[in-house]
Amino acid sequence: MQGKGIVRFFLILLTVICIYQLFFFVPANRVESDAAAYAETQVGADLGEVAATRQYNDAYRFYLDSMSGENVWSLLGIRDYTYTDVKEQQIKLGLDLRGGMSAVMQVDLRSFLENLSGRNEDPVFVAALDKADVGLENAQEDYITLFTDAFLAGAGDRTLASIFSDAEQMKEREITFQSSNGEVARALRDLADETVNTTYTMLRQRIDRTGVIQPNITLDESRDLIIVEMPGVDNPERMRGVLTKAAALDFYDVYTNGENSILQGLLAANESLKGGDSTVVKSEAYTLTNVYEVDDLGNVDSTRIARVDTTRESDIASAGPLFSLMQPVDPSQGVSATVGYVAKANKSALKAMIEREAFYKSFGSDVKFAVGQKPLLDANESSTGVFPVYALRLEPDGEPALSGTEIAEADQSIDVNNGGQVEVNITMNPEGARKWAEITSRNVGKQFAIVLDNEVISAPNINEPITGGRSRISGGFTVQEAQDLASNLEVGRLPAETRIIQESVVGPTLGKENIRSSMIALASGFVLVMVFMALYYSGAGVVSVIALLANVFFIFGALSSFGTVLTLPGIAGIVLTIGMAVDANVIIYERIREELRAGKPSIVAIKDGFNQSLSAIIDANVTTLLTALVLNYWGLGPIKGFAVVLIIGIFTSLFTAVLVTRLIFDWRTDSGKGIGFSNTWSESLLDNINIDWMGKRKIAYAISTGLIVISLISIFTRGFDLGVDFKGGRSYNVEFVNADVSRDALADALSAAFEGQSTVVKSVDGTKTYNVTTSYNIDNNSTEADSLVQLALYNGVANVQPGIDQTAFGTADQVGSTRIVSSAKVGPTIADDIRDSSFKAGIVALILIFFYLFVRFSRWEFSLGAVAALFHDVIIVLGIFSLFQGILPFSLEVEQAFIAAILTVIGYSVNDTVIVFDRIREFINTYTGRSKEEVFNMAINTTLNRTLITSATTLIVVLILFLAGGGSIRGFAFAILCGITVGTYSSIFIASALVNDTMKDINTKKSVAVTTEEPLAVA
Repeated sequence: MQGKGIVRFFLILLTVICIYQLFFFVPANRVESDAAAYAETQVGADLGEVAATRQYNDAYRFYLDSMSGENVWSLLGIRDYTYTDVKEQQIKLGLDLRGGMSAVMQVDLRSFLENLSGRNEDPVFVAALDKADVGLENAQEDYITLFTDAFLAGAGDRTLASIFSDAEQMKEREITFQSSNGEVARALRDLADETVNTTYTMLRQRIDRTGVIQPNITLDESRDLIIVEMPGVDNPERMRGVLTKAAALDFYDVYTNGENSILQGLLAANESLKGGDSTVVKSEAYTLTNVYEVDDLGNVDSTRIARVDTTRESDIASAGPLFSLMQPVDPSQGVSATVGYVAKANKSALKAMIEREAFYKSFGSDVKFAVGQKPLLDANESSTGVFPVYALRLEPDGEPALSGTEIAEADQSIDVNNGGQVEVNITMNPEGARKWAEITSRNVGKQFAIVLDNEVISAPNINEPITGGRSRISGGFTVQEAQDLASNLEVGRLPAETRIIQESVVGPTLGKENIRSSMIALASGFVLVMVFMALYYSGAGVVSVIALLANVFFIFGALSSFGTVLTLPGIAGIVLTIGMAVDANVIIYERIREELRAGKPSIVAIKDGFNQSLSAIIDANVTTLLTALVLNYWGLGPIKGFAVVLIIGIFTSLFTAVLVTRLIFDWRTDSGKGIGFSNTWSESLLDNINIDWMGKRKIAYAISTGLIVISLISIFTRGFDLGVDFKGGRSYNVEFVNADVSRDALADALSAAFEGQSTVVKSVDGTKTYNVTTSYNIDNNSTEADSLVQLALYNGVANVQPGIDQTAFGTADQVGSTRIVSSAKVGPTIADDIRDSSFKAGIVALILIFFYLFVRFSRWEFSLGAVAALFHDVIIVLGIFSLFQGILPFSLEVEQAFIAAILTVIGYSVNDTVIVFDRIREFINTYTGRSKEEVFNMAINTTLNRTLITSATTLIVVLILFLAGGGSIRGFAFAILCGITVGTYSSIFIASALVNDTMKDINTKKSVAVTTEEPLAVA
């Protein structure tokens, strides 16, 4: 072998790098073991299982947080590594293996454009924004392109400059009223890119400050998406706030409920809204009291009070749109900054109402309403579910009295002199300190509103002027809430709003179970493959075992080096690469055995075997690589991770299966030692096969046609069990404890809880775990939407299992309680995006494979046969998933992981096909005196050993993954099982048969002399 020194060099280099990368597991594991020991000591002796688990987890996280900045390992005194450092160097486990939260976030560029335009109300501008919103749900273009195309299509004589040229940011880019549409569009794109990039950077800083270990944050610039993965997170509500809250902190003067202009304005607004949108919004059961009427002169008549019971919709309608949502506060009960109350169920509807321009027609230009962030508490300091409403006083320029941009520092503290109240301390810059002193001086004795993201977090009394620029904010915070607020204020206000369009939450318990079962399956399958290779190929099999071990070692080392996130589909990618590595060894070994049977010396046979096999191995791996590259480009989250694992595995498999094994063989032969390629029982196994495959092709055509027809009928009549990835909605896996729950009873209860909205309940694990998918509130983008849906889910579950703990229900790590163990949310926009990108990925992969094979084989018939076989395989696998959904005792849901499985099937099937094609091409030019059918049969028969062995070994690993890998990966593994089986069949009966039937002349190149020799002994 040429270049042995280079191979040795890279082998040593890769080994050293991988040992270095994987060693970081040692200090990290030591710290985590200490954390577990510490947590054990903190658990109270008399606690129940739920409380003890919660206390253990809190103590475990506290210990790790305390160690995040501590040095835990030193590299030869050259560099010290903290716990955070060593975790960053480790392989990152995906949420499905470790638990945590992931989110795909969209930067709200509509608000960005509205602000840039100065809130321009030009109807063409507004219509273009609306059209871009719709287009974003159905197209893959970025928002700015969608907007500019829509605007220009309906602009007439209007120009983009007429909308945006007055903005300071546009003036900085020398945009004037005379600028062309192209110039303005480019400036908008540049500003949008800056906004998205700044938002991405600030979110990274926020997440880093939360103490999340090994977060994975990426920016998809082409679609203005930010993808965040946060392993170990067990408080999704907190992280939603970190990701979506703008941290816009402002300070306002307030109107009181005693000012007639406010009360009269509310009454007038209620009346005016009756003539507009009089939609009745469902209210919680509380009584509206003290709703004053006005006399003929417009004065408030305190003797006339309308008392409305909101539990009766007829009375709600008569109260009017505004007063059906909120209750004004009677000033006779005391003057305060609270002008009204709103129930939690009506909060989102009221916020939407008070943001409408029509609402403010009854008020002056200096009024802005806002709802409190925290509910009022009762005498026992429990939530009443009712929130205060405030009327804020705007400055003459329409801005708050003071903006949070003046804040220089922020931190959290506890006031021990005030009952341990948690506070946020802020320090303002010199200009902010000056303004704050002026504001507090003129408001001594009055209330003042502190507003965060358009919600009032506190409305304290100002007792004296505050100078020096330091203040304290209290708003009923928990310690964690105060820490997050202080962190967000220091990082700064996000330049644009963000919203979560896809979300996934996996409990740590489920993650541990996934990794345990998947690793057991992976190890078991791996051991069986190694045993088989050693028994079948004797000494050469032992070499392949060494190469396989090296391959897995290099894969994990590379994953650690590149910072790739390992997921359940990633583990499946490792399984596939093991199969491909075995495939490469089998191709080489079978060719060497052919050369040995032809009478060649061992050294010559090894050399010729490797040389003759290389073309087939490269072709097979390149076609799979093309599929992986397509998947990496269009995939999101775990699917992209699967593609990266597959790409890495292809290169490490080629290196170990071809170069490392050759190095070992040469070392053995150079030292005068022999090496066996079979044992007694396997030496003649599958020899002298002489099956007339082409003669049976019409039977195969009939079978395949039948299967395809059945599959298509099922696809078009039964359809698919579409996962939340493709249809949008929310999905929850609910685990029941100490109860067997009927699926029908749960479905009925949830249908009522979700108000009749589309809801599907499927069994995941008998009567213990169910998957619930619903479209309830999926279009609600408010901050309360997730908690409202979860509350409805809890109410439905509580109807079939009364007495469950509500707090534990929403906490995935509360072992021993009925709870949500995982959840996912996919908005309509990302669902369409995933569906479209999946379709494109499949089509592009097929096109690339077609052209690659056309170039390699110089005959279009080979490309046609391969691609037709791939369509055949994909349609049948799709048909199986359609036909047997709801019949087989596991989920056949079509979602992102299924698409990865389909593309894996494409890669594997074409791999198998190319091996056969490569031998057909060889025999076409070798046996020019044979008929076409003879040549094709000989090629299939001589590669049958390789086909069966490779398929069998890969099936062994995938089958064990299917049986022991857990419910989360069973559907994925089943798709690959079906694909490998169908792909092996199609490589022989469909791909080769189609080439045989479409190829007219097989003699593409005449030999010097026509040979009549028999082919090599069939393996």
